[in-house]
Amino acid sequence: MKRKINFLIGFSTVILLLLCAIQIYLVKTTYDYKVEQFRSEVKDKIANITNNYTELDSSVFIKKDLLYKGLVQKFITDKNYRNQLKEDLLANQYRDILTQRLRQKLNRAFPKEQVSFAVIANKFIVFDNATKTDTIFSEKPLIRNSIYGNLASLDNAFLIRNYVGTTSGFKNGNYKLLTEDCLYVSVKNWEQIIWGRMATILIISIFSMLVLVTLFVIAIKALIQQKKVSDVKTDFINNITHELKTPLTTLSVSTKMLARQDVKENQAIFNSVLDTVNRQNTRLQNIIDQVMSNSLGFEEIALQKETLKPNVLLQTILDDFHLAYPNIQILQDFKTAETTLSLDKFHLTTAITNVLENAVKYGCQNITLHTSLENDQFQISIQDDGIGIAKTKQPLLFEKFYRVEQGNLHNTKGLGLGLYYVDQIIKAHQGSVKVVSELGKGASFTISIPAV
Repeated sequence: MKRKINFLIGFSTVILLLLCAIQIYLVKTTYDYKVEQFRSEVKDKIANITNNYTELDSSVFIKKDLLYKGLVQKFITDKNYRNQLKEDLLANQYRDILTQRLRQKLNRAFPKEQVSFAVIANKFIVFDNATKTDTIFSEKPLIRNSIYGNLASLDNAFLIRNYVGTTSGFKNGNYKLLTEDCLYVSVKNWEQIIWGRMATILIISIFSMLVLVTLFVIAIKALIQQKKVSDVKTDFINNITHELKTPLTTLSVSTKMLARQDVKENQAIFNSVLDTVNRQNTRLQNIIDQVMSNSLGFEEIALQKETLKPNVLLQTILDDFHLAYPNIQILQDFKTAETTLSLDKFHLTTAITNVLENAVKYGCQNITLHTSLENDQFQISIQDDGIGIAKTKQPLLFEKFYRVEQGNLHNTKGLGLGLYYVDQIIKAHQGSVKVVSELGKGASFTISIPAV
């Protein structure tokens, strides 16, 4: 059963992780699609103001042609000008006016977004029909090669269009110029715009994932609880069967003896066997009463309270306990001599006795009981030197039918109702019970009951 549940939990976890991975993949795919869609929108808008040699493009190309022709003419005249040409190209006199003009166009096309741009010079190649090609420079797009624009970096920018052109008409008719420029654009906070467009998808996705994880946790908890209930039920059946087996066997043997003629004729033996029957019958009745009464919840317990001095009641409990367990050393420290409380004498006596007997059951030889009054709470502390309780087991101590086990074995007999009964009785008095313990160092139970 345990192996089967572990397999189901592991399999369910793998399926949950797989579903989460699929969900993340779908969100990532949607994000990539939205990014491409956004870039297409930007390209389309910019195309409306830069395509087909509109007023902007015409002015740009006219000024670029004039600039390029002037630079090439200098290069034709003086080949040593090669080293200065690129610097003069990037520091051209049209930079500011062209930047301002395109800036105005972009502001009208994108009134709600802040758009930065740059036209990057990639290639500047001069060639003569009679000689080999003379490449002034040919580089991949770099922001430092910006001819004009206000873009500071290409990291978050995307390519809008390439300008590839040839220029001729130089004084020496054999020379021509091949250039390649590209327009890069960056929209400020474009990622926020994308996530804003995906808000509905994200909300639905996150909500569905939370629901899925919540249902998974609930299912796993229910599965573990079901296993726990099954184990407790099996354990309880085994315990109650064991507890009932001895008196029933004794009764069976006794009834057979009572039917024998020699026993009937011997009054002493007959009375002895009859006493055994009565004792075992009483034992059976006590077991049934224990199951019936000790399994009640604190809401179902009807207390018969009376005004008592708790120290006197505790002294009586300790005296009776010492008679039953004379080998157990008991130390007492009562610091609340004048206190009076409204208590149910019978139920509280049974609860305290259960704690004391539980200590003996788990190997203690010395018990210390002391009382104190703190923050209007009457506290009873019962400390033993038994085998102690592991911290992982302590939260389960007061659950119905739970018994501390060593490995997979229970080394002590019982129905697992004693400490549950203690907890319910103290709760019925509007109090609480806590345990502090460590393996090999005993346990300390502290019962707190309101003093007012």
